[in-house]
Amino acid sequence: MTVPTAPEPDETQRGIAELERYLSEVAPAKPERDGEPSSPGGETRRVRQLRAEVSEAHLLAELQDDDTPLMLDTRRVRRRRRAAYEAARLHELAQSPVMRAWQAARFRRLLVTAAMVSLALALAWSTAGVQAFAADSAAPWSPAWAFAWFVEPFMSLALLVVVGARAYMGTRGQPIESRTLTRIERLFLALTLGMNAWPYLPWVADEFVFSRLVLHLLGPIVAVAVVTALPIILAAFAGLDHGGPTALTGLTYRQNTPTGRADVAALAAQARQLIDAGTLPGEPSANALQRALHCGMDAARQVRDELRNR
Repeated sequence: MTVPTAPEPDETQRGIAELERYLSEVAPAKPERDGEPSSPGGETRRVRQLRAEVSEAHLLAELQDDDTPLMLDTRRVRRRRRAAYEAARLHELAQSPVMRAWQAARFRRLLVTAAMVSLALALAWSTAGVQAFAADSAAPWSPAWAFAWFVEPFMSLALLVVVGARAYMGTRGQPIESRTLTRIERLFLALTLGMNAWPYLPWVADEFVFSRLVLHLLGPIVAVAVVTALPIILAAFAGLDHGGPTALTGLTYRQNTPTGRADVAALAAQARQLIDAGTLPGEPSANALQRALHCGMDAARQVRDELRNR
């Protein structure tokens, strides 16, 4: 068995030197510090940062000269523009003869309904006064007292038949001009007025109270006013001029009317003018074309296809 000998000092020094050389070759490079060159050209990290800032500044200067982002509409602008276009279309629609005729018919119907309701309430109000006149001091709940409540209703129904017929014919533009009906109305109203006022007149009532007399005359007076004013109002509505029949033909809905090639070309030319004026969008839909050109839906679809194929 051989005993290992200790290495000589020269061999130990050579081994340490070889180990240091190996470690220096495989060890990573030290991070560069400010002022130390990282390339043969002498660029440091500060130089590269400044070069990047300068490049970024040049790009920003070129982009800032472009005003395209400023020309885009924000949500608020688009909302305001939509409201403006809607207001313009509503104003244009309100000026059309068809819309005027519709508004007049609707308002006339409202007035007739209010007048008939007021007349019915006025006659119902006078029922109590007529009952007091017809009962003639009869005992409560006696047959005479009970039947006295039916005097005013059957007169009111007869009066409402006459007034309702005149009101309906007036809404159709054919008012009834009959002296006989006028006399019948006046007769019923005079009877209602007289029966309401009689028990409270100074020479009949035990104690005359003016306010009580006026209160019982209120229903008949309102009925007389409604019956007198309603025919005059309806005659005025019948004589309204909404723009003439020629203006009404421009807004008719001609969905099933056949449209020729020449008509489509004319409508397409009109649509292009509306697009150039900003009334229609660049690629309008068939519904928008139908509303703007006042044509049928089939023609609007053909115009839409014509604009897309141009």
